[in-house]
Amino acid sequence: MATTRSAHTVWEGNLLEGSGTVTFDSSGIGEQAVSWPSRAEQAGGKTSPEELIAAAHSSCFSMAFSNGLDKAGTPPTRLVTSADVTFQPGTGITGIHLTVEGTVPGMDEAAFLAAAEDAKVNCPVSQALKATPITLTAKLA
Repeated sequence: MATTRSAHTVWEGNLLEGSGTVTFDSSGIGEQAVSWPSRAEQAGGKTSPEELIAAAHSSCFSMAFSNGLDKAGTPPTRLVTSADVTFQPGTGITGIHLTVEGTVPGMDEAAFLAAAEDAKVNCPVSQALKATPITLTAKLA
């Protein structure tokens, strides 16, 4: 069964001086302020589209990686994943770097890296962002 998740943003003012609020409708977890300075300069307690993409990508990758490891008979004990989304004003998102460190009993480094690469390519968020260069650093804890 397909699911749809929703959020909305209310923006007031122009790009450089305006600001907005992103509301997480599906989960009801609240709202976050967003502005051009939080995107192109310092965050200043506000989020940005790139930070939201990083959150989505790190969690999606972790789920896909965990599932792949489990299906291979080597379920992880722990995966810690970060995503760094680089934004260049005037150009856009220029790259995403995923970093994962995992505890996977019975798995060697080469198999871990191969499984991580597979998750990087095949997680749904990676698929949605495949026009953007995505790199990966993976290691066993």
